[in-house]
Amino acid sequence: MSANDSLQTLRQRLAAGVPASGGDDASARRQWWAALTVVQELLLEQGCQQGLWLAAPLPALHEPLLISRFHGWVWTPPQWSSRAPELPGSAANHPASERSLWQLPLQAGDGTDPLLLLITGPLQVAMALHGSGAQRQLLVRFEQPLIAELLQSLGNRLASEQGDAASDLKHQIQQLGSLENSPQLAEQFWPRVAAQLAKATPSLTLVSAASNATDDSDQQLGLLEAIAHEVRTPLATIRTLIRSLQRRSDLSPPLQKRLGQIDHECSEQIDRFGLIFQAAELQRQPSQQRALARTDLGALLPGLEQIWQRQLQRRDLSLELEQPEQLPAVMSDPILLESMLIGLMDRFSRGLRRGESVRVELASAGEQLKLRFSGGRDDDDSPGDTASVGPVLSWDPATGSLQLSQAATQKLFSSLGGRLTERPGSSLTLYLPLANVEGCEENGA
Repeated sequence: MSANDSLQTLRQRLAAGVPASGGDDASARRQWWAALTVVQELLLEQGCQQGLWLAAPLPALHEPLLISRFHGWVWTPPQWSSRAPELPGSAANHPASERSLWQLPLQAGDGTDPLLLLITGPLQVAMALHGSGAQRQLLVRFEQPLIAELLQSLGNRLASEQGDAASDLKHQIQQLGSLENSPQLAEQFWPRVAAQLAKATPSLTLVSAASNATDDSDQQLGLLEAIAHEVRTPLATIRTLIRSLQRRSDLSPPLQKRLGQIDHECSEQIDRFGLIFQAAELQRQPSQQRALARTDLGALLPGLEQIWQRQLQRRDLSLELEQPEQLPAVMSDPILLESMLIGLMDRFSRGLRRGESVRVELASAGEQLKLRFSGGRDDDDSPGDTASVGPVLSWDPATGSLQLSQAATQKLFSSLGGRLTERPGSSLTLYLPLANVEGCEENGA
């Protein structure tokens, strides 16, 4: 590998022509995470089906749908290659044709600042953190000649390090076909990063004594969005590290089990705070329309059943699942619907006594699919009162549970095309429109 192909040299190329800006490491990293979030949101909105990414010193993407569709090359610290496992999808015994992720060692002179080169049909972007001390800054470049130059340098480096990885990179580039950076996506990028930072970073503002309840509510929602974002970000990093450790062959079964428990807990909390963020955003923008698509609930259900089982086992509860042999497709947002159903089980089961059972029944109900959670208290055994905590959260003093309020939960399901009815402590029933009902189309209901 030549000095010109070091990752630090690539960061310097990205910085060429960019005015220096002063900032500390914490603020630069917040900008990095905001930029990553926006890039992935743009690609999901475009329905991007394939792409490739090259990153260091950890995988940068964290949206599961994109990770499953894209091929990656990641340079990690040397100790990860000598002692630690390979990252999921990068097992060395996989043939090149089956690899979704290549893992390679960082070299002396590479540095450890984050770096990402992302190549898709509608969008190509290079990102990095650069500078030291009080001169830290986020670099983001969209220029195609520069992107091509960086890609060529990384291809040369791969050829000198691992021939199969270089050949796979060439193959994946050919599979992408023609590349055109959409001017619209590039133009949307910085305003959306600014909006993301505004949501994720609470600001101190002077509020007059005459400020109305709406202003107070907006401030609370902004703070809630910021907290949700700041909680999810480190949890996503922890989960990536945990999954890398799980690939080690020298771990004892008890340790593997404990790592799995940590992984599951991180995933649940990421989803939980993701829903809180979604609820707060929906409260701030109630007229926002969500694109709905044909959703195969039958395909989601096996994975959901396993997650529900784990949720309930931690509270010494059991699951009874009843469903027809053929589940009809529904109109919804499949990614958010799965998170909502996980959150719904968490919400319903928190107030149950140990040893009880949760019954989940799925059945057709006219032009809708009915999904009902039941169990726990009898109808005449009223639950304890809950207290409102801001616009979208409620607090149950009996269980110490902080969760989405009933109104916020109903509003979220409404944005998914569904309708939720609830008898606290007794049952929850969700109705989703069938996909084959007249008036329901692929882009909405």
